[in-house]
Amino acid sequence: MADQQLAHATFHVMGDSVVPAFWTDYFGVHPDTAIAKGEPFITPSGRISRTLGRVGLWAVASKKLVHSNALEPHLRFLAKRLDLTRPGLRETLEREGAKARFWCYWYNETGERVPDVPDDIRAMMESLGGTIEIDEYK
Repeated sequence: MADQQLAHATFHVMGDSVVPAFWTDYFGVHPDTAIAKGEPFITPSGRISRTLGRVGLWAVASKKLVHSNALEPHLRFLAKRLDLTRPGLRETLEREGAKARFWCYWYNETGERVPDVPDDIRAMMESLGGTIEIDEYK
């Protein structure tokens, strides 16, 4: 596991009516993942999917840009890069029928590591009506 990061995060905007191009324009950031419901999409291997998107998804990840085994730097990077404290974001999410979430990868082989999600990041996501989900692996 020495070469693998033990933590990273991805910010998702998701919902049946999510139009990835809208969110790319809104945030001014090219996504790592873009899926429109009912349309083919590019898989992580770079190929076109054999199935259609089951839900709309726009996502930006920290994994390639932040090198830390703690979650806090990943979450702060995404919050700043996407300006998640901008006025009107919650209303835009609601109007577009979308939900926001941080999905966090957390590798914890020994069971001794505790995810570090700062209170202000939790409060920010709560103010957006969003969630923070931690996927822990052992």
